[in-house]
Amino acid sequence: MKKIRVKLDSRNRICLTKVSKKLATSFYVYEVEGKIVLEPLIEIPAEEAWLFKPENKEILKRIQDSFKEEERIDRGSFAKYAKNK
Repeated sequence: MKKIRVKLDSRNRICLTKVSKKLATSFYVYEVEGKIVLEPLIEIPAEEAWLFKPENKEILKRIQDSFKEEERIDRGSFAKYAKNK
């Protein structure tokens, strides 16, 4: 685990971008054995929450698999538009 030192600013705040450059939009904060733990959270809109319910696992898997597939579209040759040198 990489440790990064952060300092409080003049208003007693810390910047978390050095620690979490992911998509986290909020954090759970709790204390464990005297250490402050920040657990990153990603929020999703209510109308998209259905996708993450246990009964929709197969739909979510198919969507995730579709992102892994490479799609190629053949638009033909553009050679006629190239300038000859």
